[in-house]
Amino acid sequence: MDTLEPRRKTNSVKVGSLAIGSDHPIRVQSMTTTDTADLDATLRQIERLEKAGCELIRITVPNRESAANFVGFKKHAKVPLIADVHFDYRMALLAIENGADKVRINPGNIGDEQRVREVLRAAKQKGVAVRIGVNSGSIEKDLLEKYGWPSPEAMVDSALRHLDTCREEAFDQVIVSIKSTDVKTCIKANRMLAAKMEFPIHLGITEAGLPKYGSVKSAIGIGWLLLAGIGDTIRVSLTAEPEEEIPVAFDILKATGARVTSPELIACPTCGRIDIDLMKLMNDIEKRLGGETLPVKIAVLGCIVNGPGEASEADIGIAGGGGMGILYRKGVAVAKVKEADMVDALVAEIDKIKRERAEAGIPAAAR
Repeated sequence: MDTLEPRRKTNSVKVGSLAIGSDHPIRVQSMTTTDTADLDATLRQIERLEKAGCELIRITVPNRESAANFVGFKKHAKVPLIADVHFDYRMALLAIENGADKVRINPGNIGDEQRVREVLRAAKQKGVAVRIGVNSGSIEKDLLEKYGWPSPEAMVDSALRHLDTCREEAFDQVIVSIKSTDVKTCIKANRMLAAKMEFPIHLGITEAGLPKYGSVKSAIGIGWLLLAGIGDTIRVSLTAEPEEEIPVAFDILKATGARVTSPELIACPTCGRIDIDLMKLMNDIEKRLGGETLPVKIAVLGCIVNGPGEASEADIGIAGGGGMGILYRKGVAVAKVKEADMVDALVAEIDKIKRERAEAGIPAAAR
């Protein structure tokens, strides 16, 4: 991992077929938006999320009908499913009984500590993980009175209080999330929390907004924490179809170097020095590489000023101008190609890398 800080060490938590924690890949999750009492509609959305690459799917469980549907959700889903419960602890118990791989509870909303303990005991008996979720909007009254507002300190104290309950119940299959709509509050709270406990952390900027601004806001908050080595699962919370969250989340992981599962495309900004049709070239490359999982950096530069140097710094690069380009592999010029042949040359070089890795017994893609 190429982050500013080493990834924070945590214990390992099993969620269905996945293991979560510092020895495992950072996973991407999202949440269905359907009425989960509608089994068919929810299953269709689960299928769309899986197709988009979602690795953990959260499903709200507000009533008994939704909890009963977990049997059907589990029968058809290919990824682990998380039951999202806020107020009625009995819905968490039903979801656990009906096959949920993890239950997300907000103890500040559930209220009585004994109810939380009942959920933990049921989860322990069934081998189900639990996410303790703390949001700035649901801090306990005594902590609000102590701190005066839902401060990072109040949020962390809330989380630690509930983790003490988990330890008392000898329950360690816990993931923690501590979220705010404010980026600075979220960063500070997660930094404080990470220093005080050993459990994996789920990251997100809650209620980030519409896709354009929400993606930027999420990238800043989640990205900052990933670069600090914090985070074991992430969700980008957008006011959009949930499938739109998935590529943004994977791009944040890629940009921070926290987890790279596809090629990173690097290109010049538009300027008067560009001497090839760079926008068309990049669009063509992106289309050709759709679905490619080889984690390589590909640089496409369109002028003679910075192009050769920057192209040679990538795994594969092309510096072009005047209808021609030089193809680089790890800083070494390997071929001179016409502009019309650049895309084919890049794809051929990627195929060559994959063959070399296969012959050396190296996995072609990061998981």
